[in-house]
Amino acid sequence: MTKIPIEGKRIHLLYKNAIEPLVVEEVQRQMQRLPVKLLNSLNRDEIMSQAIAYALNRLPSMYATSERGWHFQYQKAIEQFRPQIVTAVRQALAAIQRDPLTPVWRLTHPSEERGQWSDRQQRQYKQG
Repeated sequence: MTKIPIEGKRIHLLYKNAIEPLVVEEVQRQMQRLPVKLLNSLNRDEIMSQAIAYALNRLPSMYATSERGWHFQYQKAIEQFRPQIVTAVRQALAAIQRDPLTPVWRLTHPSEERGQWSDRQQRQYKQG
């Protein structure tokens, strides 16, 4: 579920990317093969977050808004994109080992915690 500000209210949207759990699973699988010394020298949560984001940015999005649609997209992702998922995760972990990416940051906008966004904040958020 995603919360977005629309006309000063937070709207809940329901959608899922069916390729995400496959990427998470593959990151976990490949991380088990990394040297223990390397894993102990880095923050595992940050490695996972960075590897997942890196891989997802190199794979097609497969969003669905219903359980039936999600299962369809999930099966399609397994059948059509498994090799690309493995490769994208391998590249992600290699990139992190070569040059650790920037630290993981908070994804929530500070005003989101208060439950309100000003008009100015909404405009800035939309502009990126």
